[in-house]
Amino acid sequence: MTSLKPNFLFALNSNIIRYEEVEEKKEFPTAHDWRSYKTQEVFDDGTQTFFWRAHTLTVLFFMVVGLIYVSLFEEPVSDSNYNIKRGLIAVVLVFILFGITQIPDGPFIRPHPALWRLVLCLTIIYELSLIYILFQTPNDARQLLSHIDPSLGKQLTEKNYGSNCRIYDHENPSDPFHNIKDKFDVFVPTHFFGWWLKTLMIRDWWLCTVISIMFELLEYTLEHQLPNFSECWWDHWILDALLCNGLGIYFGMVSLKYLYMKPYNWRGLWNIPTYRGKLKRIVAQFGPHSWIQFDWRPFSSFDRWISTMFIIMMMLVAELNTFYLKYVLWLDAPHVLNLMRLILLVFSGAVALRETFQYLDDPTCTKFGRQSWVLIAVIITELLIILKFDYNVITKPLPQHIFYLWIGAFMILVAWTIWRFLLKNTIQIFYNSKKKKIKEKKSLNKKSQ
Repeated sequence: MTSLKPNFLFALNSNIIRYEEVEEKKEFPTAHDWRSYKTQEVFDDGTQTFFWRAHTLTVLFFMVVGLIYVSLFEEPVSDSNYNIKRGLIAVVLVFILFGITQIPDGPFIRPHPALWRLVLCLTIIYELSLIYILFQTPNDARQLLSHIDPSLGKQLTEKNYGSNCRIYDHENPSDPFHNIKDKFDVFVPTHFFGWWLKTLMIRDWWLCTVISIMFELLEYTLEHQLPNFSECWWDHWILDALLCNGLGIYFGMVSLKYLYMKPYNWRGLWNIPTYRGKLKRIVAQFGPHSWIQFDWRPFSSFDRWISTMFIIMMMLVAELNTFYLKYVLWLDAPHVLNLMRLILLVFSGAVALRETFQYLDDPTCTKFGRQSWVLIAVIITELLIILKFDYNVITKPLPQHIFYLWIGAFMILVAWTIWRFLLKNTIQIFYNSKKKKIKEKKSLNKKSQ
């Protein structure tokens, strides 16, 4: 008989000590009922079987037919640059076809599991591209992007938003509010819709608000490195934090409430008698199949607290990477590559946060999610590219007063963490033990009398 090795997990901020064994597991309260979630099945009345199938052999057949046509029937092209670009595109397409047919399904199934397999494949391709760029010199990497767009590879001038902070400029009577108008660029709708989507991803008002405020503080901190971070006080706290970010978070929370309260009762398309009902069912296919409300519980245990801090840190680094990458690679803010990166991070981030929440909350989930793993690698690789390509700018020392403020804040955070998750429980256990001994002593004295 094989021996079983028990796995002990301790929750420092809870009176519950969690004990797990291979064959027997004690109950541990979770934010979501994962047992019922795993037993539910996607409704299929027989009409969706073809739709949900991976079609592995069909995809393989058409891929082979395409390769046969290119190799045997197509007229060869002598242009080396054209052949290199087309060959790289073919490599990417073959990898994507393999991924969307062979990679296991993730937590999302709407509108089709293949879409989320595609997102994972694209994230892997993006990570591989970043790895390749990491091994280039800064100039070679910038010129490499010019093969994608000839307008790239040229140094850009960073826009400074904090040069004139007058709300009403009396020196310009023809347009006294020009400072406010100048601030309304591509980043305004990006901030608003970005935070709407991020709220749908994180599904927690407090976490979103903390990240929003922290990013504005980081912009204050790093404005000596990037002129793009230099903004007026009203731009930071009124236009960005309150209006763009705040309204985005608000509409995100309204959307979350609707998605959480909405009943999810699915019928097969051909079982719906009216054309209007069929159309509504088709549109609903692009919404969620069911909805899970995230309860991150950062104060429930020490590991939850550290995990929440790590999530906040990763999201802040990903936000900063957006600005630093376009600075070191000479990408203009409205360029399509920036937009493509943001869209990919939204889709992959939604899956990654869903996987991370289940990993933290579900006692039976012992494997870190695929999308989460790749996305963390992407964020770290982006950061390494930034550090390598412009180390002198990125490592400019902080102003002394800002440095001391961050050191003080960090020490307060560490001290509070030690108190909340170690000393408080230790003192409480010691106090309860002492109280119990006093009661036992009193009861013994009564019996002796």
